Amino acid sequence: MVSLAGIPMDAAAIMSLVLEGILYGFAVLMCLGTIWTFTYKRHIQDINRPIAVVATLLFVLSTAHMVVVIIHVERGLVKYRDTFPGGPVAFFTDVTQDTFVIKNAIYSAQTLLGDGVVIYRCYVVWQSAWVIIIPCMMWCGVAASGICSVYYFSQASVAEIENFFASKIGHWAATFLASTLATNALSTGLLAYRIWMNERKVSAIRITKRKVPILRVLIDAAVLYSVALSSSIICFALWNDGLYVMGDLTVPVVSISFYMVFIRIATSQNSQHHLSTVCGRGIETERRELQQQQHVQPLVHRPNDSKSSLGDIS
Repeated sequence: MVSLAGIPMDAAAIMSLVLEGILYGFAVLMCLGTIWTFTYKRHIQDINRPIAVVATLLFVLSTAHMVVVIIHVERGLVKYRDTFPGGPVAFFTDVTQDTFVIKNAIYSAQTLLGDGVVIYRCYVVWQSAWVIIIPCMMWCGVAASGICSVYYFSQASVAEIENFFASKIGHWAATFLASTLATNALSTGLLAYRIWMNERKVSAIRITKRKVPILRVLIDAAVLYSVALSSSIICFALWNDGLYVMGDLTVPVVSISFYMVFIRIATSQNSQHHLSTVCGRGIETERRELQQQQHVQPLVHRPNDSKSSLGDIS
């Protein structure tokens, strides 16, 4: 793992740092947008605390990963440029460097957090533990492969580093990527299917139509995340060192994809239909509201009460 399509690994490290910095900037803006939408004109007790905690953790992990990447690049290009055997290219190829191991551990933790949130949201919408049994088992597989990959990175030998894609550490990395892609795809598919079914059931009694369906936002976020993971898997399959760059870029992509959903949830909380659909509270709430409006509406149109009705309108 010495070059990236003819580009030395030190140049690949700079490319990774710049691109991740750009995406990290977008992630910070979306994090601020998430905080604003959940706190604007709201009391502290009205804030959705689980989402606030997850958004904060995503921001902390993204920031920590960005800091570690900066330190990693600074060590390879400045601190150990003239002292490390083989120079910067060999330094960035060495997966046993503590900064490389730490940033991959952060990446694994953020991936587990993101997949866990999707599985939990799937449980809330379905209101059944049986539905998430397979996603939970797959999540445990993601955790196991992530821990093993980080461990074997720290214990890699020179031969394994030189033959990364054919070695044990490469196989663990590929297992982690494939398992997290499958887990996220399955959980998001179950979630989207349930919301789609609820949409069909309540379409006949819905009073207002949503402008940006939550289902579309979920699919867009899932596609964004899946494209990043698929790119990493393709790079591995082709034995291309672009895996190094895509691994770093996936971290802010995870945050951005979840902030997209969080902001959509926050902006739709003023509508009871949006809130009930996202939280999985069912269709009965909408039916009760419709029945109440049907009972109240004749009172407004009574001829004898025209005076009070005009007063209400004014």
